[in-house]
Amino acid sequence: MQKLVVLISGAGSNLEALLEELDASRRSSEPIDAEVVAIGADTPCDGLALAERFGIPSFVVRPREFEDRAAWGDALLERIRSYEPDLTILSGFMRLVPPRVVAALSPALLNTHPAYLPEFPGAHAVRDALAAGASRTGASLIVVDDGVDTGPVVARTRIDVRADDTEATLHARIKVAERRLLADAVRRIAAGDLDLATLAAEPADAAEPADREPTERAVTDHAAPEPTPTAEEHPTA
Repeated sequence: MQKLVVLISGAGSNLEALLEELDASRRSSEPIDAEVVAIGADTPCDGLALAERFGIPSFVVRPREFEDRAAWGDALLERIRSYEPDLTILSGFMRLVPPRVVAALSPALLNTHPAYLPEFPGAHAVRDALAAGASRTGASLIVVDDGVDTGPVVARTRIDVRADDTEATLHARIKVAERRLLADAVRRIAAGDLDLATLAAEPADAAEPADREPTERAVTDHAAPEPTPTAEEHPTA
């Protein structure tokens, strides 16, 4: 059984979809051999209610309670490690994790991003795609490294930009794709079909990953997108 710790900062819509997918799989002929063993956050947020709903332990590690970012990261890492996870997922976690956290957890540290990386990295990917007049954008799932959305791509998929799209409507459709990419990756990792260490070890100039159309199973389309981060809060998702 793969043990997952998921970090959030907001409503946790991607986490909710993953929990529902895992729950539905247990009643199917193809159960996913994984479970979320803890939900963490950097601030009290609505998504922590999912912990009570699904009977999962939760914790909050607030940056403001520490002298600096490194000290906060060390405390966050200690809490994560206490659950002995096989995989840590940043799901709308609106802070960059410090290098020591990345070094300790990666490549078993995943993050979703609302663009077709390497296009439109950074905190305002959806807004940037619209501003650039892009006809297509996408969703990506990556291994977290020390850069800003520069880690190895696990999976990604294209999404058309509609003429009448706003940031909110486009982000809502991207969220659906992100959820499917994440659930599909968790299923593949649990089944032994995806080795993150091997993926991360591939040279940077290796062939780009093929687009992966995520499997549509029980992932729910939660229409409300996560809040758009401010310039000071770059999400790792």
